[in-house]
Amino acid sequence: MIEGECAVPSPGELAEEVAAVLNGRRDPGVASFERVLNAVVSHSHSHRDRETLAAALGPVRRGLAVAPHPRVRQLAGIVGAAVGPVQASECWESAGAGWLELCQHVALDYVTGARVVEMGARLRAGDHIPFLLSVPSRASGAVEPHHLVARLAAYARLGVRPGPADLGQALLRCGGGPADPDVVSAAEKLELEEAPRVAGWLRQGGLPHPGWQREREAGAPQPHSRRRGARIGRRILVGHEAIEGRGAFPRRFWSLFRVFEPHIGCAHASLPDGRDAHTVAAVPWHPEIAAARLLTGVASAADQNGRGAPAFLTAPAAADVPAGPAVHLALAYGLASVPDEDRGAAVRALAQLGARGRLDGAMLGRDLAELVRLGTLKVPLLTESLRAAAALPGAAPALWPVLATALPGLLASTRPQAHAALLAVAADTARDAGAGGAIPEITALAQRPGSSQLLGQARRLRDQLATHTTPATPATHSHAAKVE
Repeated sequence: MIEGECAVPSPGELAEEVAAVLNGRRDPGVASFERVLNAVVSHSHSHRDRETLAAALGPVRRGLAVAPHPRVRQLAGIVGAAVGPVQASECWESAGAGWLELCQHVALDYVTGARVVEMGARLRAGDHIPFLLSVPSRASGAVEPHHLVARLAAYARLGVRPGPADLGQALLRCGGGPADPDVVSAAEKLELEEAPRVAGWLRQGGLPHPGWQREREAGAPQPHSRRRGARIGRRILVGHEAIEGRGAFPRRFWSLFRVFEPHIGCAHASLPDGRDAHTVAAVPWHPEIAAARLLTGVASAADQNGRGAPAFLTAPAAADVPAGPAVHLALAYGLASVPDEDRGAAVRALAQLGARGRLDGAMLGRDLAELVRLGTLKVPLLTESLRAAAALPGAAPALWPVLATALPGLLASTRPQAHAALLAVAADTARDAGAGGAIPEITALAQRPGSSQLLGQARRLRDQLATHTTPATPATHSHAAKVE
């Protein structure tokens, strides 16, 4: 690319990387997928004789086995467009013109799909692209504003027109606050018709933050049923208000900007294909937008024995912004998911958020208690995850506020006899965190007569808290409580 960014491998090295992704020998994570995608595009630009590129990539593509992962299918399509014959009749500007919005749950798939469709059309039309504007600068998927301006300046020098979808994706990946004034000034001076729009976007700090609202399903908790496809409990989801600025983006991006109403049902809501780190990387400064749209599918792994989304659950924890209500709800569903991989991913996400000071323990604790009360989460699975989290080195200080907030609601809403194991985890966590201060519900339970495991663990937790003066439910960190 430019200025030392993402060095493009040789054709032979590129063939090896493409083969590793296409044949499933390498997980198509954000960094590797974007690097390979950009390399294919860059080689298509530098090797205008397609026979050269086809000699390196053709055998890889012909040897492609079944590739169910959507990102793998996208890369396979781009490779085919890069090495196939030029179609002079192809008009890449009208690529995807027949698109029809079907569902807001997959709005981010529309965004990533628009870029791939546009890229493939340009390659088939022989419109060579030197590099992608939207290739990430960070592992999270974020693009540094000065990188985007430098790339656009190179496009201007080469006389290359920015693709609307590629530029749109690049702009969505810029954020984190207003860009440096010098970068904005450089954007204003670009010899491209997109210069004013890019400068304005960077000046405002990227995609605006919408207003959020938690929405609980109406009605009483659903009873257990053996009926195929039946689920238990009631869900809590998150919606957001409309976002300004959609008119400057391609039509396929517009779903992202509309009011998001999470309880509107659709066939896509529970599909796992789009629930991965790539979805978060489409809007890396807004993990809440990704989490809100994927909550229905994430919840299905907890209350419907649905297919999980472990690759998604850990991605928001790595974001460079605080976690809000949708991310915490996704974490809550993940901690009680039926698939082992999801619970493991949720535990890792909890630990990472805690280590970075971005876990709102009180928020997560309230979510867990409410979802258990609604019959959506199973206490034994939740206990298993919390025990695993408590066993991680240094995790106790972040985990204790979760347990301290959740326990009163859990004890009040479900059979206390089911919580002996959970109280044992809480006692160990309080000890390791050095937590103190009485929890009235625990004190009352510990004072009951009897010698059951439940009462024994309640007394152990009560006595542990009595040995310290640190409050049992510390105030929520202000930075963690902020909502996008």
